[in-house]
Amino acid sequence: MGSAKAKSKTARPRKSAAAKRARGKLAPGGRARGLDAADVAIAMDSAEIADVVALVRQAGGALIGAYRDPLGGRPLVLASLPLNAVQPTPFQRDLSPTHAKRLAVKIDETAAFLDPLIVVRGEDGRLWTPNGRHRLAAGKVLGLKQITALISPDETLAYRILALNTEKAHNLRDRSLEVIRMARSLAKRHATSKEAQYTAEFESADLLTLGIVYEKSSRFAGGAYSSFLKKVDRFSDRTLAASLREREGFASRLLQIDAQAKRVIAALQARGFKSPYLRNYVVARINPVRFHRAKKGDAKPPMPLAQALTRMAAAVKNFKIDSVSSADLAWVAVGAGAQE
Repeated sequence: MGSAKAKSKTARPRKSAAAKRARGKLAPGGRARGLDAADVAIAMDSAEIADVVALVRQAGGALIGAYRDPLGGRPLVLASLPLNAVQPTPFQRDLSPTHAKRLAVKIDETAAFLDPLIVVRGEDGRLWTPNGRHRLAAGKVLGLKQITALISPDETLAYRILALNTEKAHNLRDRSLEVIRMARSLAKRHATSKEAQYTAEFESADLLTLGIVYEKSSRFAGGAYSSFLKKVDRFSDRTLAASLREREGFASRLLQIDAQAKRVIAALQARGFKSPYLRNYVVARINPVRFHRAKKGDAKPPMPLAQALTRMAAAVKNFKIDSVSSADLAWVAVGAGAQE
């Protein structure tokens, strides 16, 4: 018996040292991209950065240098700016004082502010940073006079927060609120623009709807409804203003559904169900598209959002408390654990 076990162990193929080394490596791109070294540097008197140079001087800053982004070739100016000359974009997530203070401590420990802010010209003519709110706040905590910044003439970067912001992980609420704030700003600036034109800035249509919900109820449990919305919420071909008005209605209906879901949860708790997955279970039960599996490449929703909300509202209204069992909740817990 012992020899059989020994044979079975030795029979298993061992991964070679080369195979182990290969794991975790990234394959290089198939072709070289970007600029050559001679094309990167920009003279400070170049016409393509004249407006940015003027902004820096008007703000009382100091010009350090200029170059073209080695990938896309966009011009950028490196400068030192007075701290009070830079403001975060008005649609960014709320500041976390705890995170800003912690960041200030770490920056102070290294005795170096190494990450320049990305800065653009804002709507009001001031300098905006789309991705440096907490670094800016940390600079104020440290009492900095100046802060380094990469300034771009491309004002649309102000609306690429989700792609640019890397200093503090976004949760669903943060992302949704930033997206809806961007949408409201863009709706004022570009009245005839279609919502679908901003898929890169907004990332996902459901964030627009959830953003409105969070504005109305900051403690909304968006995570429980996110899967449902992702399946049925899509970007609209209507203007931003018209689409946002429609989404206001969707958000109100979702809040009404959640109010009914809370009633169901309270009734289940009164019967002795104490699972932390009660909300997920109830929302899954009333989700009209929970069993829908999209085919590869098919972006069409199984039904329109308005229809899905109607069915969801009916399902929560007619929810059968007696049909719930402990085994059902156990399966939900297993599913939640698998996702984590």
